[in-house]
Amino acid sequence: MEKVSILHLFTAAKNASPFDVNMAYDAGFDKIMPYTATGLNEVAGLTQDAIFSRSPSGIKREALFIGGRDIDLAMDMLDVAKRAMFPPFQISAFADPSGAFTTAAAMVAKVEFHLKKHFQTNLDGKKIAVFGATGPVGGCAAVIAAHLGAKVTLVGHKSLDDVSKKAENYNQRYDTQIGFADGSNDAAKQGLLHDVDVALCAAAAGVRVISLAQIKQSSSLKIIADVNAVAPTGADGVDVMADGVAIEGLSVVGIGALAIGNLKYSTQHHLLKQMLASEKPCYLEFMAAFEMARSLNQTRA
Repeated sequence: MEKVSILHLFTAAKNASPFDVNMAYDAGFDKIMPYTATGLNEVAGLTQDAIFSRSPSGIKREALFIGGRDIDLAMDMLDVAKRAMFPPFQISAFADPSGAFTTAAAMVAKVEFHLKKHFQTNLDGKKIAVFGATGPVGGCAAVIAAHLGAKVTLVGHKSLDDVSKKAENYNQRYDTQIGFADGSNDAAKQGLLHDVDVALCAAAAGVRVISLAQIKQSSSLKIIADVNAVAPTGADGVDVMADGVAIEGLSVVGIGALAIGNLKYSTQHHLLKQMLASEKPCYLEFMAAFEMARSLNQTRA
């Protein structure tokens, strides 16, 4: 008889995400076991407890999911889990802290798609400003876009020091060349928007970061993508359902939160199913999420 499938969910947070639990069940896992307030030093032991309790055939029905809120910690946990395994005791693992990897992947995949569709170009060399850059989605989107050849700038809403430290950390850790800039007032934002191709809005729910007046004054903007569905949205004039829809009266194309969210949901679902179906262990992080989002979005188009 086939063994039940088990997803072991590691998170440094106090609680496991109900969203991730629901997604795992919907993807086909029979059992989900959360391990909360998990420290990095505990990951190897927990991983080995999971893999040594079943035969090599049985562990094909197991996988790890790494949640939390910190993208760097999630990547460290994924690395520790991988190093704790060895043939034939290996299982798949997927890091997606706060859904940031799949949300950022969906956002960048949508931008890439609409750059090609509406402007016959790609992300290589494009200037991108990331608002809400200190959060996990903004940071991850910045890293993905930088790996695709974009010239990315993290925009500081409150403190320039915060985004400068984030940029330095990402550049050292992920081999990028991400910059940073002040966006603490309207004049600073206007100056930034005057010289970028794409604005990514990943600020907290209900925080408006770009006004319609600022958008209208930019001669370079091509696309604005916004992951905030809570009023007021992050970018004025971008409908939450917009999927490559021009902002009224402008040539700037908007991508709204629900369009991004639908692709994010599908991306996470398919990656979870991939772990269940794969004969060989797979290790999934933000670039794997981007490749999945890119493929799914192109298939839907």
